[in-house]
Amino acid sequence: MRIFRVLKLVRYLQDSNILLRSLLMAKRKIFIFFSTVAILVTIFGALIYVIEGPKNGFTSIPQSIYWAIVTITTVGYGDLVPQTAFGKAIASMTMLLGYSILAVPTGIITAELNQEMSSHRALVKCPNCSKAGHEADALYCKHCGGELAEPDKRVVTPTED
Repeated sequence: MRIFRVLKLVRYLQDSNILLRSLLMAKRKIFIFFSTVAILVTIFGALIYVIEGPKNGFTSIPQSIYWAIVTITTVGYGDLVPQTAFGKAIASMTMLLGYSILAVPTGIITAELNQEMSSHRALVKCPNCSKAGHEADALYCKHCGGELAEPDKRVVTPTED
């Protein structure tokens, strides 16, 4: 908290709380996703070990799993490279899986963030027409044009879920 104050980031604290709540709401989905990725990495690592074997540099299953992680994360150090056609096919599938994996957690977090922001937006009600759905920093009602209370002086009412 002191760092926020020193760096004059207190005004962003509410936004960072929204992001934190979104991440906490998505933690189960992200855990399941990463567990699935861990299983896939283990399968691809074992497959490449069986196909390529020690003669092509894949001396153990843990080292092959390391190769699968490096390939899925699209880093590709190049220290281990499949030599056989079937090994290259597995490597290609692993690379394509890596690109598709990048989109999944982004979508999960974005959906949770959108839900958190819309529920936060629904809390701000107009004192004139009593309609909700205003941005947190809005000064005027988007429905009737009436003046809203200043953002730090607003009465926030909980939404019904």
